Amino acid sequence: MTTTVTPGRTDRAGSGESVGTTDTRRRLPRIPDRIRHGGLPYLLLLPAVVLELLVHLIPMVIGITMSFRQLTQFYIRNWGEAPWAAFDNYRVAVDFDAPIGQALLHSFYVTCLFTVLAVGLSWLFGVAAAIMMQENFRGRGFLRAVFLTPYALPVYAAVITWAFMFQRDNGLINHVLQDQLGLTDEPSFWLIGDNSFIALVVVAVWKSWPFAFLIIMAGLQNIPRELYEAAAIDGAGIWQQIRKITLPSLRPVNQVLVLVLFLWTFNDFNTPYVLFGRAAPEAADLISIHIYQSSFVTWNFGSGSAMSVLLLLFLLLVTAAYLLLTSRGRKAADA
Repeated sequence: MTTTVTPGRTDRAGSGESVGTTDTRRRLPRIPDRIRHGGLPYLLLLPAVVLELLVHLIPMVIGITMSFRQLTQFYIRNWGEAPWAAFDNYRVAVDFDAPIGQALLHSFYVTCLFTVLAVGLSWLFGVAAAIMMQENFRGRGFLRAVFLTPYALPVYAAVITWAFMFQRDNGLINHVLQDQLGLTDEPSFWLIGDNSFIALVVVAVWKSWPFAFLIIMAGLQNIPRELYEAAAIDGAGIWQQIRKITLPSLRPVNQVLVLVLFLWTFNDFNTPYVLFGRAAPEAADLISIHIYQSSFVTWNFGSGSAMSVLLLLFLLLVTAAYLLLTSRGRKAADA
């Protein structure tokens, strides 16, 4: 008598199991198709997103809570016992007839002017350098590496170097302006007085424009070269090509770039702090330094937290308005 053995299966009576390879695979738990095909990437990103939200959300909630309390140095050990101030800290911050409100308003004006100059010049230098780097010439790779050096350097090392160069007696800036070029009669003070604002803008532009150059250079790679060739055949010059082809094609890139540069520059704390120290000159009193002084110099953490919340609301309002305007402009252009 011949016994037929089926591959992949076992004798039901002999082993007590009749699960074959195919049956085993069918009985294993399977990931739902929706998660497997569409939601698995988001599921893998979930731990990082949760951690990022905790890192930013918890300090923000604590800061908002502190802004409603009279939190001074007397309540540092147990800030939960600080008296409830309601909106008093906000009233003091926006009372522009009082010294605290006037100082905050002045700092806001200085920050707005600084942001406009730094963002505008960084974008302009980035666009000019990116357009220049599109042409093939000897040493282009070396120049690209040199242009990106300020962006690659650590912020503290770069700003400390600039602080040494801006020294009055032995700084490189005064040496070049006075001894080499003869543009000044005597050494200038760059880290105090009105010149401190110029020094701050110079350092911020030097530090930020390579990022604009990198983003614009990447955006230029998506513009077909045939457009420039056709424009050149039609007799369009370099400026007409930039105005009619380059800038319109870079509009989506520029919209994101300007917003990122604005947020980075308006919130910049490292540059003025390393350049001037804990007490920035009045001409370079950015709002980030002003809030730091209100919190950690005068030990009024409630007032400093209220100023921080006001800054957050301002940036959210500006960002929302900017995104709304750019989206409407994009829809109008598409139509």
